[in-house]
Amino acid sequence: MMKPKKVGILTAGGLAPCLSSAIGDLIQRYSEIDPSIEIICYLGGYKGLLLGQSVKVDANMRLNAHVLLKYGGSPIGNSRVKLTNVKDCVKRGLVKEGQDPQKVAADQLVKDGVDVLHTIGGDDTNTAAADLAKFLKENNYELTVIGLPKTIDNDVYPITQSLGAWTAAEEGAKYFWNVVSESTANPRMLIIHEVMGRNCGWLTAKTAHEYRKMLKNAEWLPSIGVSQKRRDVHAIFIPEMEIDIKKEAARLKKIMDEEDCVNIFISEGAGVKTIVAEMEARGESVPRDAFGHVKLDAVNPGKWFGSQFAEMLGAEKVLVQKSGYFARAAASNAADLNLIKSCADLAVECAMRREGGVIGHDEDQGCVLRAIEFERIKGGKPFNTSFEWFQNMLAEIGQK
Repeated sequence: MMKPKKVGILTAGGLAPCLSSAIGDLIQRYSEIDPSIEIICYLGGYKGLLLGQSVKVDANMRLNAHVLLKYGGSPIGNSRVKLTNVKDCVKRGLVKEGQDPQKVAADQLVKDGVDVLHTIGGDDTNTAAADLAKFLKENNYELTVIGLPKTIDNDVYPITQSLGAWTAAEEGAKYFWNVVSESTANPRMLIIHEVMGRNCGWLTAKTAHEYRKMLKNAEWLPSIGVSQKRRDVHAIFIPEMEIDIKKEAARLKKIMDEEDCVNIFISEGAGVKTIVAEMEARGESVPRDAFGHVKLDAVNPGKWFGSQFAEMLGAEKVLVQKSGYFARAAASNAADLNLIKSCADLAVECAMRREGGVIGHDEDQGCVLRAIEFERIKGGKPFNTSFEWFQNMLAEIGQK
């Protein structure tokens, strides 16, 4: 195949601290290699693709693409659209009754003259891209799809590190650095820090780890109450770990009695199965999104954990704080900028030879950075709790 004449870019799913940077890096790299290659960006993810809404990357955008590396969010907008969920696409007015969303998307790409489509998103975005790539191949569309793995959960098989996750952990730590001071506003305060992570506890664990790095580098004055122990993480609850609530409550009550506060980090997916079972037993409906995922804001795990522990700890006040929107909307940090650039550069190289797949370090092939086959991409990869840094952290906070 020949090099592409025109490429399309779209971002989809929830935000992560890599979307704007990835767009900027792709634009810069194409402009360096061959500025004659046209670039368009679809507005609002797959929604914009289905509706034919896009913006052309002009000379001024190319010249100033570096500005995008300084911002969070996505300048071209996101949406949660599953191309194979025909009913949902019709309901939302994205396609007409009787139309196949995948064919509508494919035909729009052909109409726009796009040779290569870059999808920047998480497992849902890239499985949607995989479905689209398969449809294109089976129906003889000469178009290449290349994905970039965005998810702060860091839970995509077989990718070692997804874009934006390092930044999200660092930002979540900064967020809690301020929130923890609320422990001084009320006696016997229980603070629940709910961190994003539907099926994977990596972000919760890494956020706690980053926060505790900040604690270890801080100055303290324990004689007047400014102590590391009071502001520390006292428990970490993630989906990959069984939680003995009564046993943990006994341990945490001792901390509450000594420090007048307890700080717990939980993944938003921790305890969800139990909560959903309780809701269904009461005859309540459980809201789900277009992908069939439970809407976590509706089941509210943080509130549930707060109610479970409050009485057992003798807490006078429970404060539930969620760092997700703060963390995921940040601009990329230095580590992520380096990772994003290396992935974007390879994505452009792959585009030049028309090689499809999702760009990432392949855990099954020695963590080599490559275009991973779409059929091998899936979400729900659990956090490996045996990592030494995680086990050391649990030991330090006294959690078994």
